[in-house]
Amino acid sequence: MNCFKPALFALALAASNGAFGHAVVTHNSLKLNPVPLQQASEVALSFNSKVELDLSEVFLVSAGDKMQTITATPGEKPGQVLLHLPALEAGEYAIKLKIFAADGHLSEDLLRFFVKPAK
Repeated sequence: MNCFKPALFALALAASNGAFGHAVVTHNSLKLNPVPLQQASEVALSFNSKVELDLSEVFLVSAGDKMQTITATPGEKPGQVLLHLPALEAGEYAIKLKIFAADGHLSEDLLRFFVKPAK
């Protein structure tokens, strides 16, 4: 049984190293700053690694699975990205990310959010 421990350790180490090659969202501003009704706005994302925006794609998904490309620009810090959203009506939306990490790994993510109607 003891002869398997080094092999299991090596396997676990190899598996964990693969996870670090992907750009994973570690923070998004949607949690603290909801998207305002009928106003263009920005969403800030932080990733666990540098990202290649020239190779990446970011979409706004609205009702009926309508997708439109949105602009993403580098933030002030490494791994930070700013998404520029158009003015939105009340409803449910998502941001679909296809992000390339600086080492070439592709990651995909979907961030759901709501724009609430005025009270």
